[in-house]
Amino acid sequence: MDKIEQLQRHYAEVLKLLGEDPAREGLLKTPLRVAKAMQTLTRGYEQDPVAVLNSAKFSEPYNQMVIVKDINFYSLCEHHMLPFYGKAHVAYIPNGFITGLSKIARVVDIFSHRLQVQERMTLQIKDCIQEALQPLGVMVVVEARHMCMQMRGVEKDNSVTTTSDFCGAFNQAKTREEFLQLIART
Repeated sequence: MDKIEQLQRHYAEVLKLLGEDPAREGLLKTPLRVAKAMQTLTRGYEQDPVAVLNSAKFSEPYNQMVIVKDINFYSLCEHHMLPFYGKAHVAYIPNGFITGLSKIARVVDIFSHRLQVQERMTLQIKDCIQEALQPLGVMVVVEARHMCMQMRGVEKDNSVTTTSDFCGAFNQAKTREEFLQLIART
């Protein structure tokens, strides 16, 4: 039995446990739909983000800040398996190598398509870029809304969580400030 079939069987059982009838017309295909959705939402486990960056790694003498900002992402909180979503802002200062700009967005996508906590995802993005490119510095800022805070628990609709992580040249306050100014909303 493949993964989709196994997931489908389990989601049919979940529906029963919730008091629903998986044989009801409106729910007949729900276990299969949810199984396929979960495979899509967690596809990041099957991808290697370092390999993605290295697939478009180019020698280049440029040594100023490269920023990719407003990278939309959607993830699932590992505590409640509810969505959290927002934007990631990534900067690195090359040290002889650059990567294709779309690859930075792909790294965010890979880590966000795993069961996550925002803090770990922020760290993983930074560490991956540092490992693959060995730049002079990396900084990542992630801003997100968490459905686990909006739909349940404290039910706070407008809260936004911001996390950041940095290394290398971004340990200097002046460099961090430059990045934060460049990603600030206007």
